[in-house]
Amino acid sequence: MGIKSPGFHGRPRSSGPQLPPGQYLTEDFPVLSAGPTPRVLPDQWEFVVTTESGQKHRWSWADLMDLPSEEPTVDIHCVTKWSKLDTTWEGVSLDVLLSDVETAADFALVHSYGGYTTNLPLEDLLDGQAWIAYKYDGDDLAPEHGGPARLLLPHLYFWKSAKWVRGIQLRLDDEPGFWESAGYHDYGDPWREQRYQGD
Repeated sequence: MGIKSPGFHGRPRSSGPQLPPGQYLTEDFPVLSAGPTPRVLPDQWEFVVTTESGQKHRWSWADLMDLPSEEPTVDIHCVTKWSKLDTTWEGVSLDVLLSDVETAADFALVHSYGGYTTNLPLEDLLDGQAWIAYKYDGDDLAPEHGGPARLLLPHLYFWKSAKWVRGIQLRLDDEPGFWESAGYHDYGDPWREQRYQGD
């Protein structure tokens, strides 16, 4: 017969939020950058989608502001292991921006002011998964967090949500971006813990 202390019911089950493996919660919004913070004023900002054939589709800041916006509330997960839940943003869905772009591309290379790049499958920018975000928590997006506008791609590690976004090159082949060329995973799914090549 086993011995059981009165009142012992085993380990309590976690009633907190589900996090990807290896992540911890933070209330802060840590600032991590690969280089100095570009200072781009909205009236100097431009966003360009370039197709695999070289055709360019351009939006000024005023053009972006004229498009219908959305206010997604999403969880974000950094490869450095912090997660922040229920973050609120405002921006334009990539579905809107790419709706009139004809392409046979399967991949995208995202470009930022300052020279940063990151690669991903084109399908990850579609179907309500990605935005060009210009507000965070009701305020204009601060430069240290990617303002005036950044890519918001919450289903992947946050390095894929390129700060200071200025364009997307649509490609037939997959070209590694900045961190991917340095050994980070080409895709970066936090739920599969795809931090580095080979994960």
